Amino acid sequence: MNSFIPLAERLRPNSLAALIGQEHLTGNNSILRIAIEQGKVPSMILWGPPGVGKTTIANIIAHTLAVPYFQLSANSSGVKEVREIIEQAKKVNHAVLFIDEIHRFNKNQQDALLGAVENGTITLIGATTENPSFEVNSALLSRTQVYVLKPLTEDKLIGLLQFAIQHDEILQQKNIVLAETAALIQISGGDARKLLNLLELVFNTASTKENTLTITDKLVMQVAQQKIALYDKQGEQHYDIISAFIKSMRGSDPNATVYWLARMIEGGEDIKFIARRMIIFASEDIGIANPNALLLANATFDAVNKIGYPEGRIILSECAVYLATSVKSNSTYLAIENALAAVQKFGDLAVPLHLRNAPTKLMKDLAYGKNYQYAHLGENNFIEQEYLPEKINNTTFYQPGNNAREKEISNFLKERWKNKYGY
Repeated sequence: MNSFIPLAERLRPNSLAALIGQEHLTGNNSILRIAIEQGKVPSMILWGPPGVGKTTIANIIAHTLAVPYFQLSANSSGVKEVREIIEQAKKVNHAVLFIDEIHRFNKNQQDALLGAVENGTITLIGATTENPSFEVNSALLSRTQVYVLKPLTEDKLIGLLQFAIQHDEILQQKNIVLAETAALIQISGGDARKLLNLLELVFNTASTKENTLTITDKLVMQVAQQKIALYDKQGEQHYDIISAFIKSMRGSDPNATVYWLARMIEGGEDIKFIARRMIIFASEDIGIANPNALLLANATFDAVNKIGYPEGRIILSECAVYLATSVKSNSTYLAIENALAAVQKFGDLAVPLHLRNAPTKLMKDLAYGKNYQYAHLGENNFIEQEYLPEKINNTTFYQPGNNAREKEISNFLKERWKNKYGY
């Protein structure tokens, strides 16, 4: 037994009978099992959380059909690699192509698959953790069946741990006692691959001269904290690391910014989630101190959505460093928060009559729009008049920040409004 092969790979099932979980797809008389047994497997998208058997099912299908099998990761492959595999498949008439993280393929990359899927040159098996309705283009989706994989239950995960202890030749070198499993289950987050790798890490790290290794929650947490850079897209680390990323940009530290960005990329974070947070940051923390920040962040979202990984990391880095090194202001964020607080405090205050629209004679008779002064008729396109409800007139919601751009704004407002708002 090769000890350099990870435990999860050593135990990967090669038959449906050995697969743990997903009985609704692979159990007796299930649709997918019948298709595999009959050798008539359609192209498909396997949608489910990490570590629940997507790659394993693809391997079982290829093994059962006894046809050439190719595997790509959308994180590191593109149209070139897809076309090369299609050409190889043509030479042998048919092949199975498994693409992990297929949602990371952009439209052009997905389109490169269409012809080969439609004419049967390849049976495509795409794996995704994201809703394919949103992340896989409609043309490819119409040519595939979508199968939903369910999260593994706690009893399935415990059963997997027990199976590994009983059947893996390397783990059998010690008498392993599963005294507690809560930490293993919690840290792995229902991901069978992560669960087995953590079990193996505990096995390799825990130093004991005795033949018996007792696994407790305390032991697992000690090993995990020392050895694992935890990142779970649905877990606490997801929020901790995006928080560190945002605060590093806010603190104008480009070095910390790109480090936390790298942690998210390495952890498989959704590229659009990162870009979306940078759009929010550009407005909340930079605002009109540097209006170009929002333009660049929005362009970044569009660009990474088109490009995907791995090249998208370069675009993310460019934008993140720009935002980190930009002048900062949260004045517009505070302005809307102050205004919302006023709305909640005073309720729906009436719109002043002179600001109301008057599309009908009745409305005009009721003085709607009366005495409104068209600002462009005044000097410098400005005429002083009241725009707030009477109860809160003279209230200042927006306070310019202390930066070059907003100092200009402050001077502009002071020139026009004099002492009305305290600018």
